[in-house]
Amino acid sequence: MSETTDAYAHLIDLRRDLHRHPEPAWREFYTTARIVDEIERIGVDELFVGSEVTAGARSSVPDDEELARWFELAADAGADADTLARIEGGYTGAVAVLNEGDGPTVGLRVDIDALPMEESEDAEHAPAAGGFRSETGAMHACGHDAHATIGIGVLEAVKASDFSGTLKVFFQPSEEVIAGGEPLVESGHLDDVDYLLAVHVGLDHPTGEVVAAVGGFLAVSHFRAGFAGEPAHAGANPSEGRNAMQAAATAIQNLYAIPRHEEGATRVNAGVIRGGSASNIIAEEVVVEGEVRGETTALMEYMRERSETVLDAAAEMHLCSVDVESEGYAPSAESDEEVGAIVTEVAEGVEGVDSIVDHAGLGGSEDATFLMQHVQDRGGLASYVGIGTDHPGGHHTATFDVDEESIRIGVEVLSGAIREIAEQRPVAGS
Repeated sequence: MSETTDAYAHLIDLRRDLHRHPEPAWREFYTTARIVDEIERIGVDELFVGSEVTAGARSSVPDDEELARWFELAADAGADADTLARIEGGYTGAVAVLNEGDGPTVGLRVDIDALPMEESEDAEHAPAAGGFRSETGAMHACGHDAHATIGIGVLEAVKASDFSGTLKVFFQPSEEVIAGGEPLVESGHLDDVDYLLAVHVGLDHPTGEVVAAVGGFLAVSHFRAGFAGEPAHAGANPSEGRNAMQAAATAIQNLYAIPRHEEGATRVNAGVIRGGSASNIIAEEVVVEGEVRGETTALMEYMRERSETVLDAAAEMHLCSVDVESEGYAPSAESDEEVGAIVTEVAEGVEGVDSIVDHAGLGGSEDATFLMQHVQDRGGLASYVGIGTDHPGGHHTATFDVDEESIRIGVEVLSGAIREIAEQRPVAGS
């Protein structure tokens, strides 16, 4: 093991521990507890946990039974009891604050949740071969275990440096359902942030490639439409029923018929349908879960308004009712080139970085945009940074994994950028 690798061995151990205990949105009990363990080991000036982090209204929160099941899994896995007591009820996540003298306030946002999917057991899958495959039935199939680890590494590196200013590291829950960013903003912790960085590994960029400024985020809104009708015998009395399944099917077909918009890209998807009880019973209740997206927030709102019209009309057509709930929302955003330029400057001097992309589009959505927009609206600057990583399977697949070398690269690029931002204090348009 080289000296450089040895210096990051504890972070690799942390990443593998988090990978072994992945938890979906608002259930990140073990994850938060381990992050708090590491923050306390490093030593910070302020540490906020639980409802202190996500003080605003939360969406897509599981029911009490589901939360209790994951809480017990975390306790059984050895999560600190005192931390668990602070985050019971799904108030997960943490904010760590370093006050290091005069200077600007710089923020780093990392997400910490996993996906509700099974991880590969294939012997060639590194976590399975290395003994750190998921033990929970969920999976870190998008690299958030690496993100959380990078956040800890950056906190540690900045504290040991000559950084002058305030650093806030936001360990944000519930990104995968686009639900953690807004309540984090509402907590007030970003109100004094002058510069914000967010990070994601992979994104189809290989190990050694850094994207200094990711943009092109699609605004997104998730919905849950509950159709309610009237059951009846499908053979003997079909006319006496009001078919919620038929209403849902009509809605799904017509969602995809919403006209595209001439001002930019739009998306719609019905991803989940649940309902019905038997083949010979007119379905009484059916739930459709889906999403709309737009190249801008206005285009997403166009799609959301049209989709609600479609859902209402489909229910009325089949004499049913429908209850439409918003399950998560994030605006569009763009990175500021002034911050991206500093990331580029720093990345050029980091060992292992052999390619730098100044700007690249994401083509997807992320609720880091809530944080970015909040900072930018208050006169600050923000950039979403991509740290390339080789991965054998695509994001959100059972064989996804990260090249752990990207963790070192991410820590060195981001901690260096934070120090340079505090030193240079860029101004928009400069």
